[in-house]
Amino acid sequence: MRHWTPQELDEYFSNTQQPLQILDVREPWEYDIAHIEGSTLIPLGKLVQEMDKLNPSQDLLVVCHHGIRSAHACYFLERNGFQTINLTGGIARWAKEIDLDMPLY
Repeated sequence: MRHWTPQELDEYFSNTQQPLQILDVREPWEYDIAHIEGSTLIPLGKLVQEMDKLNPSQDLLVVCHHGIRSAHACYFLERNGFQTINLTGGIARWAKEIDLDMPLY
């Protein structure tokens, strides 16, 4: 598992044309409040049943509220053949440092 800060992800978006899979492992009510555009929502509790929706041949950035659930998801996904990147500080840090218009909760 690699770790990216919000700044590193923002730089990736600004400088790279290559698509990046983004997995949000929070609950639907959290996703409805705030999420990164283009992310796929699969709550952590449903990841085992729904990981077939993800492409194991493409890097996968995993996001949650503060980075704990996403780290657990990364460990699981790495054991199942995925190359993962955990967003350090989660959506909360992204909202505080990059997307200042994003709601905090």
